[in-house]
Amino acid sequence: MRGKGKGPEPGLWVELFLSMINWIPLSWRRFFFEGLGRLFYRIDDRHRRIARRNLTLAFPEKGAQEREELIRQAFRHLGRVAAEFSFLSRLNGKKVHRHVFFEGMENFHRAREKGRGVIFLTAHFGNWEWMAAAFPLFSQHPCHVVFRPLDSPFLDRMVERLRTSTGNGTVPKQRAMGQILRLLKEGETVGILLDQNMAWQEGVFVDFFGELACTNTGVALLALKTGAAVLPVFNIREQDGRYRAVIEPEVPLIRTGDKKSDVLQNTQRFTRIIEGYIRNYPNHWLWVHQRWKTRPWQVPNPRSA
Repeated sequence: MRGKGKGPEPGLWVELFLSMINWIPLSWRRFFFEGLGRLFYRIDDRHRRIARRNLTLAFPEKGAQEREELIRQAFRHLGRVAAEFSFLSRLNGKKVHRHVFFEGMENFHRAREKGRGVIFLTAHFGNWEWMAAAFPLFSQHPCHVVFRPLDSPFLDRMVERLRTSTGNGTVPKQRAMGQILRLLKEGETVGILLDQNMAWQEGVFVDFFGELACTNTGVALLALKTGAAVLPVFNIREQDGRYRAVIEPEVPLIRTGDKKSDVLQNTQRFTRIIEGYIRNYPNHWLWVHQRWKTRPWQVPNPRSA
């Protein structure tokens, strides 16, 4: 109950804010935010330089003009994803088919029947937020998405409201391992994005586009410990504007009995899958992230690490 003299509850402000944004037609927002993406390409020198470095590492065979065009497309793509984010609360059983459709849902149901939980392996690729939000509307099962809480309480509440609007759950990244283990033990589904740079103390170095990239070992550790099925899930924007979400068959795990080797080899296998999608659809990925920020020479004692 709200105390006398106090303003509206924070949740009410979030709902009012989202209602105001969603009053603007989605097509208008896409046009505006893609324009902002073009503007940020011109004025955001820092992220433009990060994207150039990343693309030079990933595609040395491409010419400078071709890489620059990919950067422009990546900025426009991020603008589109930003425009579509607030529309998550409007996705429902009637509207979702206009925006997202799934292929390979039988792979999910087959994996879920094993009763050991499902780990969705994905990346900041395409519209990963829409893909996650649409999943329970097609499968009738929620997905618990691992995320990093935002610094702003208002924005954090708004993002939480949007991500859970279709039935999904969220798992804060800090101290997430215990909660994820419990969910998998209960046969639930967890989504993890495995394309972010890690500090050398928190990951392993695996090959990514021919360069060593420090990568989270969480998916490999969880799958090896629980027997949960790891299913790659990625979405591609089609020419009609819809997103085609593809659920691939379960990835066979490497189990040699050597835990360190198994974690490394499986993390490499998962990273290869992500790389394959990025190679096929390079303008769908988050090139402005410093994926190769942590370098092997930063490790004080490489043998112990």
